[in-house]
Amino acid sequence: MALIELDQVHLEFKVRQFKRLTLKEFVIRGMFSRSANPVMHVHALKGVSLRVTEGERLGILGHNGAGKSTLLKLLAGVYPPTAGQRRVVGRISSLFDIALGFEPDSNGWDNIFNRGYLQGETPQSIRGKVDQIAEFSELGQFLDMPVRYYSAGMMVRLAFSIATAIEPEILIVDEVLSVGDLAFQQKAARRIREMMAKARLIVMVSHDLESLINLSTRCIWLDHGSIKLEGAPAEVVHAYQHYFAPTAAAA
Repeated sequence: MALIELDQVHLEFKVRQFKRLTLKEFVIRGMFSRSANPVMHVHALKGVSLRVTEGERLGILGHNGAGKSTLLKLLAGVYPPTAGQRRVVGRISSLFDIALGFEPDSNGWDNIFNRGYLQGETPQSIRGKVDQIAEFSELGQFLDMPVRYYSAGMMVRLAFSIATAIEPEILIVDEVLSVGDLAFQQKAARRIREMMAKARLIVMVSHDLESLINLSTRCIWLDHGSIKLEGAPAEVVHAYQHYFAPTAAAA
């Protein structure tokens, strides 16, 4: 069984604002013990309630800064809720921050194991996937080199190959991944489609509204950290487009 439940979830961050000071401002603030970098409270998610059950494909849309990626990270357990309840049943596999956990001085082979462990693999399970990861990455002898010498494209190829060598129960996808050259992008797209076919439950964020209509069974429109609308993908996308149509026309 795969299940995601959020009950009146809130998420707040404390962000320190950094400001350049002149020497005079620095001395005056120091004398009076006033912080040059005050703390700002950011209410990223506001009372989000959501239930996603096995077999569903939930699409999330919204403007930049609406809280989409933050919501995905909360679902994945990266951020604990400040208030409210989060319940997840099933093993989560996430396709965001896919390069997290790489050791720059270690070679590609070692990093396959390092990143695999972060994804919840065991030494035995990751050993059974090493060859297919290496083959899919198409990096060949470069896997013998420390990854600090990799180009950005090579790093993403390896990260994507490791991140997608999984059997997902709950798959969380943030945006469309552009990986390497055109041929590898086509391979990556096929790999994602295969994962989506196997996953019991999917939550995806995308600015590609047509993809959300085609791939989702339900959509939510997130606006400033709150759910503005929830329903059938075509209806939610149409409402979202209609809402921003005057702005787009004015631009």
